[in-house]
Amino acid sequence: MLKRLTLLWTVLRGDARQLWFALRHPNAPGWLKLGTALIALYLFSPIDLIPDVLPVIGVVDDLVLVPLAIRWLLKRLPPEIAQAAASRRAG
Repeated sequence: MLKRLTLLWTVLRGDARQLWFALRHPNAPGWLKLGTALIALYLFSPIDLIPDVLPVIGVVDDLVLVPLAIRWLLKRLPPEIAQAAASRRAG
């Protein structure tokens, strides 16, 4: 589990930071918090689309679905929150 999280963090570092800053923004919409909670629930849930007991394929669904879900949320941010999160991430 820790190895999977480490690998995910290296893949998602920039997007995860931007999502974190967007969540902490005072005007963050409720759907963003709900979507992030659902992503975290999926990541830590023992129930996956493809079971993790399969050597390579079991982790691939997490490595594909989680980044796609995070980017999907980031693309739907209101412009002022997206700009504030991007500037915090860059600086």
